[in-house]
Amino acid sequence: MIQIAACDDDIDELSNIVQLISQYRASRNLNCELAAFPNGFELISAVEKGRTFDIYCLDIIMPGFTGIDAAKEIRTHDKNALILFLTSSSAFVLESYSVKAANYILKPVTKEKLFAALDEMLEHIKVQENEASVIVRSNEGIRRILIDNLVFVEVIGRNVLYHLRSGNVVECAESFSSACSRLLKYECFIRPHRSYLVNMQYVDTIDNHRITLQTRSSVPIAQGRAREVKEQYLAYQMAEE
Repeated sequence: MIQIAACDDDIDELSNIVQLISQYRASRNLNCELAAFPNGFELISAVEKGRTFDIYCLDIIMPGFTGIDAAKEIRTHDKNALILFLTSSSAFVLESYSVKAANYILKPVTKEKLFAALDEMLEHIKVQENEASVIVRSNEGIRRILIDNLVFVEVIGRNVLYHLRSGNVVECAESFSSACSRLLKYECFIRPHRSYLVNMQYVDTIDNHRITLQTRSSVPIAQGRAREVKEQYLAYQMAEE
């Protein structure tokens, strides 16, 4: 189910957006849930309490707490949600890029404008859903990590670290067993050591003590497991061919 939030301090505008999204839902036979907020404070309060949305429709010009302010707060909790700005002035377009907005609509918000924007965002969501990924709650908010971008995972203390191809590291306060249960469903992952998972797409070399990755990082192999690890990697490569 797609979760959509609409936020506008103008009650008439908010009512119009709600009606248009309801029409959109019916016309596209879309399974979605809509929540309306009369100001950014109430929206962010809901987000901070754990409410998540796939799409945020935000008025930019709101007193006290603007749509840009709300978007910045949203980004501290969720890096992947799609943000659609609704504005009466194009002067804020450049600011919208700072929070990675998906699109913006100049008011008045019409059926044609909103439907086209929602179509585009839902297509983006469908593409994402078709790509293998995991959703994690990191120290910086909710993150979606593509399997193809994940090189290896390690546990240090009570934190699980997801090492990405870009060199960035996503740190999460979760159990390593939870990470393993999600990732070992994918055939490209191997567990050479109790504290590590490795994406075999990134293996460069394997010796009796460690796996060297294409990113030049290395991961230890538990004592006595080198032969098993090599056999698993060979089986993976043969299956890929």
